[in-house]
Amino acid sequence: MTTRRAKREAVEKLQPPALTPEDPEDPVRRSSRSVLTPKRLKYSPENSPPQTKKKTSTKINNVKDGEKKQKDIKKEEEDVENSDVEHPSVGHRELSEYELKRLENIRQKQAFMSSINIFQAAEELKQLARPKPSQRGLMRSHAVVKEVLPARKSLRLQKKEADILTLPPEPKGTLGFVEFTPSKKPSGPLLMDAINTEEGSKLPSDLFTLCSEDSTQEKKTKLDLKEYRSALKNMRISEEKVAKVVKDRIFSAAFHPCSSSLVMATGDKWGKVGLWKLGGDWGDDGVLLFQPHTRPVGCMAFSKARPTQLLSLSYDGSLRCMDVEKAVFDDVYDIDDGLKTFDFMSHDCSILVVGTWYGDVAIVDRRTPGNSHESLHSVDPKSLRCVSVHPLQKHYFAVSENKVVSIYDSRCLKKTKSQAVSQLHGHSLSISSAYFSPSTGNRVLTSCMDNNIRVYDTSSMTSRSPLLSSIRHDMHTGRWLTKLSAVWDPKREDCFVVGSMSRPRRVQVFHESGQLQHSFMDEENLSTVLSVALLHPTRNALVGGNASGRLHVFSD
Repeated sequence: MTTRRAKREAVEKLQPPALTPEDPEDPVRRSSRSVLTPKRLKYSPENSPPQTKKKTSTKINNVKDGEKKQKDIKKEEEDVENSDVEHPSVGHRELSEYELKRLENIRQKQAFMSSINIFQAAEELKQLARPKPSQRGLMRSHAVVKEVLPARKSLRLQKKEADILTLPPEPKGTLGFVEFTPSKKPSGPLLMDAINTEEGSKLPSDLFTLCSEDSTQEKKTKLDLKEYRSALKNMRISEEKVAKVVKDRIFSAAFHPCSSSLVMATGDKWGKVGLWKLGGDWGDDGVLLFQPHTRPVGCMAFSKARPTQLLSLSYDGSLRCMDVEKAVFDDVYDIDDGLKTFDFMSHDCSILVVGTWYGDVAIVDRRTPGNSHESLHSVDPKSLRCVSVHPLQKHYFAVSENKVVSIYDSRCLKKTKSQAVSQLHGHSLSISSAYFSPSTGNRVLTSCMDNNIRVYDTSSMTSRSPLLSSIRHDMHTGRWLTKLSAVWDPKREDCFVVGSMSRPRRVQVFHESGQLQHSFMDEENLSTVLSVALLHPTRNALVGGNASGRLHVFSD
């Protein structure tokens, strides 16, 4: 026994002292395992390994570094508070020299950054980082004062008995839901009462004078590509050239052909049509808002023969003509099914070709009394998205069908299974638009969901028109944006404009060969996708519409 005890005492003398509590009278026994593995997180001058000090820089280069250092300081403070090292004023054990120096560095950093107002500067930069949308147009209308209602109380607190409610009867039929469809406007003419002005107010007197301006003046001389690019670069945007013209997402837009002022029309998701004169003083910053439809306004165009008339087509199945001279929205064509697109088939704009959602094409003559069609023809069993009439030979019109563009002759149409004069192949997905070139019709410009914009040669109406060029372009806008469509510049035969999904946001102009001519960009006044974009027929001006109802204008 004596020999065994002597050996044990000798071993204990060779072992390092155990990390026992500060109180020597603590009766808790410590295991030899905890003695051999001391805690490495304890800061002790005797047991902690030597550590190298990191030099702390007090020079702040920019606000981002200041924000990062502020976060690091807060994290260090939290670590100090949550660590097992006690503060010297609270605990009974003093901190090490390393910890004291660390706390002193934290206090010095906070004092320095507070002295130069780094935190206030960071908050100001956060507010300036994202540009605010334009407050011109409909946003400037007076806000409605909300009525202060009394606080709601339950019937139990009011000491009243609960009402006995009965469930509504279940809808009849096989479907388990009822689709919501807004009611269509009644047939017949509707008064042009602007909903953003006082009730009963008349239209501005100078609106008719401006819209009736003679637009048959000669167009500008044709520029070569170098001069054309220079003209595009001179077009600028400013805060005054951005305004909210309609309340919801823009589906279509049109330039009035007058050249003395820039007058634009646009249609939104819920059937509203807005007119905006750049720099005008009527309505809200030159904006007048009407509601002739109840569903998206998918297509609109000013009459070239009568510039006081604006034709607008809606998904609710109505096609109306806004006549500024009569101050009414005349009823041109009306069906139960939805309408998708239209174009003029005569030089006096009296005959129209109208496409429906379900693959039918209707020939409408505005001179005929009533709001019905002259003839109806089924050209595609699935859907029809765009129609475009040849600018010279008005009996030819192109139809973008499922995965092919077909060119028909209106003189040879049948009710079903009409034979196409020519077809444009090469598309692998659905085609969103197809347009003849504005002056000669020798080209057809198509936009397809396979991320390609294509140009076809239609100078000779062969059975299969040849492909001239294919331009790669991102066409996938998602669910909440209007689909992109490439549109010809009405002043040229070889250039077109299209919106873009690239960042920073932009609108691009291409040559038919695929060469990029110019990109319209402005970080301060353009921060959204302009799905709808088009160029003025006579002036150097471009307008683009986004999903919040704003129009952006680039002009010289």
